[in-house]
Amino acid sequence: MTEVDKDKILQILRDRGQHARAQWVDQQLPQRVDVEKNAGLLATLHISPSQLTDPRP
Repeated sequence: MTEVDKDKILQILRDRGQHARAQWVDQQLPQRVDVEKNAGLLATLHISPSQLTDPRP
């Protein structure tokens, strides 16, 4: 199971100027988001799992 912090998703949406969508996601998803379980929602938001991973130094 791969989980990410919801704040990463919200930041991507806000960076795109999609503030209303970010607000909806903030209300609907838990703080830790299961990427696999929510793959359909992420696809609808045009967010790929690779956008949510932290680059390792």
